Amino acid sequence: MNTDAKDYSKRYENTLVAILFCSWGTVFLDRTSQLYLAPYIAPEFHLTHEQVGMLASVLAITWAVSTLFFGALSDRFGRRKILIPAVFAFSLLSWLSGIAHTFHQLLLIRALMGIAEGPCWSIMTALIEESSTPSRRGRNIGIVVSAGALVGLAVAPILTTQVAARFGWRWAFFVCGVPGILMGLLMWKFVKEPPKKSGAGGERLHQPRIRDYFAILRYRNVWLCCIGAAGFISWLFLSNVFAPLYITEVAHQTPTTAGFLLGATGLGSFILGFLMPALSDRLGRKPVLLAMAAMSALVPLVLLIQPLYAYPWILAAILFLTNAGQGMPTLTMVLIPTESVPPQFAATSIGLATLVGEVFGATIAPTLGGALAEKHGLGITLLMSAGGTGLVFLVALFLKETANVRHGTAHPQPVAGALH
Repeated sequence: MNTDAKDYSKRYENTLVAILFCSWGTVFLDRTSQLYLAPYIAPEFHLTHEQVGMLASVLAITWAVSTLFFGALSDRFGRRKILIPAVFAFSLLSWLSGIAHTFHQLLLIRALMGIAEGPCWSIMTALIEESSTPSRRGRNIGIVVSAGALVGLAVAPILTTQVAARFGWRWAFFVCGVPGILMGLLMWKFVKEPPKKSGAGGERLHQPRIRDYFAILRYRNVWLCCIGAAGFISWLFLSNVFAPLYITEVAHQTPTTAGFLLGATGLGSFILGFLMPALSDRLGRKPVLLAMAAMSALVPLVLLIQPLYAYPWILAAILFLTNAGQGMPTLTMVLIPTESVPPQFAATSIGLATLVGEVFGATIAPTLGGALAEKHGLGITLLMSAGGTGLVFLVALFLKETANVRHGTAHPQPVAGALH
């Protein structure tokens, strides 16, 4: 490859990372907007706490199914054909959320939004994995995934509530739908279909048949990543749902203090979310995943130490420095699965890990945590959250390393993670 071609390839790679960073942030903006707007929606629709939870759960379930189904379709028919219509679809569904007049209408719209947003995760991350040079694969995916923390945990609560306070919650949904349309247009113009990869011997890979997709179940790393994804998403949702309640109701802090502490941990998650995966390009996936799991376990545990609330800046600093959570899905749900299976099943492996993670982590874990909190107090939910990262740590111990550190590459070998 000549110098001009290398420069063009690097420019396109950086352009792709920038577009998908903004696009993934937009996905998280639309997904989480409902959570922050619940205090405005619930009184108008007379919603119970159970119904508010159902709105989040139905999106998680449909997201989980669609990310696997459409990810597999994109492995067969191409990334652009599915990703670009999906981006336009979830943006329009955000607008439709703003014109819902009953709980059941909103429930249906959010279910459809999960179907539209699910493919974005598996296809965007597969695009980055396929279009990045091996030495920057972890860094690039980490940057894109970290947009979820920056937008979903930092920008979204401020943007949605400010718009809702001034113009009403319906306008907040309208505003959240605009960036997706812009991102869809940018994708249509600038994002290219990645070339089909060749096998280890340079032969052209055949188009997978339906029964071929079950072959990924033969890879031990795939099974372990499914378990790791369940642990990570359990940690994420148990912390996001119950930590604000624990801080205000048990630690008796003000909502503004809770916002300050959660904002600090969200900012730390954004920064470590792309630094740690980039480090895995050099040190390997396993040691970095072990470190991130151990660090992130401290986030819910330090919140249980009530004397620390007397020193909010120290507590915020600890939360900022230990939340490496946003880097865990980069490894457990993207890099390690795709590096463990043949290239033609990249998005399918991402979708499978996401399906298991969403079902157990985003639906079962918060429901179980809420039930246990009724009997044993909110502290149990933070211990469960730490247990989720403990599960990730155990999984990492048994994973087969997929990054070829010695040669500075991280490309999958088709049989590297197979069961023996």
